[in-house]
Amino acid sequence: MKYKVMAGLKKTSIFWALLLLVIIMSILSPSFLTGRNLANVVKQISINGILAVGMTVVIITGGIDLSVGSIVSLSSIVAAMFAVANSGYPLFVPVILALSTGVLVGLFNGAGVAYAKFPPFIITLSSMTIVRGISLLVTNGIPIFGLSDGLINLANGTSLGIPNLIYYLIAVFAAGSFLLNFTVFGRHLYAVGGNEISANSSGIHVNFVKLAAYSISGFCAGLAGLLAASRITSGNPTTGEGYEMNAIAAAVIGGVSMSGGKGGLIGTIIGALLIGVVQNGLDILGISAYYQKVIQGLIIMVAVFIDIRNSKNS
Repeated sequence: MKYKVMAGLKKTSIFWALLLLVIIMSILSPSFLTGRNLANVVKQISINGILAVGMTVVIITGGIDLSVGSIVSLSSIVAAMFAVANSGYPLFVPVILALSTGVLVGLFNGAGVAYAKFPPFIITLSSMTIVRGISLLVTNGIPIFGLSDGLINLANGTSLGIPNLIYYLIAVFAAGSFLLNFTVFGRHLYAVGGNEISANSSGIHVNFVKLAAYSISGFCAGLAGLLAASRITSGNPTTGEGYEMNAIAAAVIGGVSMSGGKGGLIGTIIGALLIGVVQNGLDILGISAYYQKVIQGLIIMVAVFIDIRNSKNS
């Protein structure tokens, strides 16, 4: 009974941490706990939340994807190139190309991990640099402006008074949750992350699972890049810098084990919300962005420390 209670507390601790943080921010700034600002917080974390869903899938397999920030950049550029006003291309063209860009890089990462046997850190670090370089070469370091209204409205529009970005986050979260919790493939993801040798002995196609996991992460990054281009109304080679760390932080803070095989998307989304609340609250309080980076780094360090301790005790 004692262990069940402790396990329950571990699963809900991130929620109580978020609630406590919201209370503290509300006391420090009356403007924080307003409907408009809370909606703004969710809107701000939507892109990171989408990235974090893909990152969670990869980390569950025992891997990591450092390239997602660069994929966001390249996907935003690809979308912008084919969505410049009066270009003549229908909206579905930049949408499909941006998503395909993400999937292709994801396939490259997955093939490197699964078949070429590169360590995930090395192959995704390499692709992060390569893809960022391609973004700079394609644009010569100059953002692409003048996007069509159709693309701009993807992220900046609203439906029933709710920002479209929130709908995208809900859709990706729902699809990811269904995949992890109600499909055979989801069980295979956890099995590979838990014990790859046992998973292989059980007849699971480990290489395919890894390839698919990185492809899913790439798809999420491609979607994030498309939405980023829409939100800032440009394709920018510097878009997405540091996004990979926010995505990793959201997953780890949310209880996804860096050793693989454990975690879920509810914790990841709460982790993304916690990061968003911290950033939003500090902005409202006028805290320097430099201090925000320090605070975020400390939060990640504490989350990883807790993960290590939990892994040793399990």
